[in-house]
Amino acid sequence: MRNFLIVSIIFFLNSCDTHDKTSPAVNIADYQTPFEKGNGNQTATYQEVIEFYERLAADFNTVSIEEIGMTDAGKPLHVIHYSNRPIDWEKSKEDHIKILVNNGIHPGESDGIDATMMLVRDLATGKITVDDNVIFSTIAIYNVGGSLNRNTSSRTNQNGPESYGFRGNARNYDLNRDFIKSDTRNARAFATVFHNINPDIFIDNHVSNGADYQYTLTHLFTQHNRLGGSAGEYLHNQLQPALEEALKDRSLLITPYVNVYNQAPEEGFSQFVDYPRYSTGYTSLWNVLGMMVETHMLKPYDDRVYGTKAIMEEMIAIGSADVKKIKKIRTASFVENTTARYYPLEFELDKQKADTLQFLGYEASNNISELTGNPLQTYDRSKPFKKKTPYYNYFKVTDSIKIPDFYVIPQGQWEVIDLMRLNNIEIRTLDQDTTLPLTVYRIKDYQTASRAYEGHYPHSDIVLQEFIEEINLSQDDVIVDTRQPGIKYILETLEPQMPDSFFKWNFFDTILQRKEGFSAYVFEATARKLLSDHPEIKSKFDSLKKTDERFARSNSAQLSWLHERSANYEKAHLRYPIYKSN
Repeated sequence: MRNFLIVSIIFFLNSCDTHDKTSPAVNIADYQTPFEKGNGNQTATYQEVIEFYERLAADFNTVSIEEIGMTDAGKPLHVIHYSNRPIDWEKSKEDHIKILVNNGIHPGESDGIDATMMLVRDLATGKITVDDNVIFSTIAIYNVGGSLNRNTSSRTNQNGPESYGFRGNARNYDLNRDFIKSDTRNARAFATVFHNINPDIFIDNHVSNGADYQYTLTHLFTQHNRLGGSAGEYLHNQLQPALEEALKDRSLLITPYVNVYNQAPEEGFSQFVDYPRYSTGYTSLWNVLGMMVETHMLKPYDDRVYGTKAIMEEMIAIGSADVKKIKKIRTASFVENTTARYYPLEFELDKQKADTLQFLGYEASNNISELTGNPLQTYDRSKPFKKKTPYYNYFKVTDSIKIPDFYVIPQGQWEVIDLMRLNNIEIRTLDQDTTLPLTVYRIKDYQTASRAYEGHYPHSDIVLQEFIEEINLSQDDVIVDTRQPGIKYILETLEPQMPDSFFKWNFFDTILQRKEGFSAYVFEATARKLLSDHPEIKSKFDSLKKTDERFARSNSAQLSWLHERSANYEKAHLRYPIYKSN
């Protein structure tokens, strides 16, 4: 927060300057971006972007730039703020619409980088005017390492610009899969930016892959049922339609992100589900109204850039006009979250419910490829159409969990505790050793991906056994009360079955491996006594030998089965190391 206080002081001092840096004498041509100076098919380099914003911040008291955290490339994130008045971050919680834009998460998708440079310039010079209730913030380039890794060929499907950055970051992570697990310094710096600003609206600028169609612009709003409550209703029923209508008034047509591959869109398609690994899924955990801009990869670069700029302009206008309503619905959503008894565990697509789009596409056909000799779907741009198309954008809850009052994180799980602190989760520590009856999970079954995905081999199909046990806790173990603004982050990360839980992302894989073993010739005597002392175990053991031929033939399998039921079996194996209240 110290950096933000410094920025506020700078704003105040600049506002007292008698030199009017935003006078009508300003010539916008003096602040042209590299995109504007070029041929409409070029994007600014990392150095050009930072230098451009530094110049705006030096020349206009409404613009400031600050460095936050560090990225994997060894450079900080540059965050730019625009506000008509000095920023008071505490007061802004109540009466300012705060908009955060992320650019260059995939630097080959550079539309937003160039569009936002022009937008901030137009705000600073007065070409675009906004009310005093707007605070517009942007991360200049999020994936710094990818931006510096410039090339001309990695975006195989994309029509321009001439050269651009690479999708992977300095350590080859796809940053739009890293928000919840936070493997990268980039993600950790983003968390600091996000929680310091606490935006009401979040926009992440991208370029699409997939089908061909007539639209230059598509939107990918965070999934409204997963966002839930008052915020989900407002986003789906008011914000999205308002944006679509505003762009239509500018003769800019937009459609929901076309979530299809190797299929004709007019057959119908479903909304993309942005789990917390994605930027908008992560920001929605704090009831932020989020959307990704997805321009179409095959449209001319300049059309995509100006379209992205138009979307941001209209989102600013809607946010400014609806600021009181947005503040109210976000507050209501936090109340709904913290008073709920249950939390959704699983969603599935509701195939009985869909919106109807008047979809503008191109006729698709499956021809035989001259190259491979196999069917290949192509699109004929000489045959445009407008067709009613089902858009499945409703998801229903299929399972839920009862929300506990608190979780207990043993202090040895410092990585998890660090992420809780990074994400503004309020925690408290035990001031003395104590014993509490707590709910414990045992991992009864799970599957693990056979191929690496973003530096991990994620788990799935998790089956849990749940029981209550007296747990000996140590002084300085951590208690995380759930009834707080970050309740959704707590539940999504600490409940093992959640789609992006820390367990699924391999945070606790050490519990999946036994640390102690046994020698058969030593343990067999213990096993015999176990069967003698426990008739119920002997009955199950004998039954298994009769019904399972492989078990009956395997000395190792039999002794391992008995070892798991003996006092020698290590307690930590498959025992989830986070506890919760009953």
